[in-house]
Amino acid sequence: MKVSISINGENVSRDVEPRQLLVHYIRETPGLTGTHWGCDTSNCGACVVLMDGKPVKSCTILAVMSEGHEIATVESLEVDGELDPIQAGFHEQHALHCGFCTPGMMMTARALLDENPDPTDHEIRTAISGGICRCTGYKNIVAAVRWAADHQAAAKQEA
Repeated sequence: MKVSISINGENVSRDVEPRQLLVHYIRETPGLTGTHWGCDTSNCGACVVLMDGKPVKSCTILAVMSEGHEIATVESLEVDGELDPIQAGFHEQHALHCGFCTPGMMMTARALLDENPDPTDHEIRTAISGGICRCTGYKNIVAAVRWAADHQAAAKQEA
């Protein structure tokens, strides 16, 4: 079955088995390996991408279900050598650690800040609660999202 999906603004097409998961399509077709394949049960959140701006776990969505939708992966955050505030926040607040959960956490955080540019710590924790991080205890991730929100707001004021 031929599937065409817009991934990070580029149309990607290929024949797939109808049961192929979106996470595998993303990793194998355009070769975007930033989206991690973790638990295969939708519990860990490492595979989170944005579908039409909303976070989804790509291990629970078939590639064929994504046709006609815009998919954004962690690779879409950096633009022209400029890190997204989320990426910069993870770096500045030491929220990277092993990095396995990082892409999913970043995409979840990007969706949160797109919807709510000034979330409370409770709202940040609620948003990222669908992801499992075994390294940071979430404190650094919450600090990274807060840093991103603050710096994103400051950048908009300067513009």
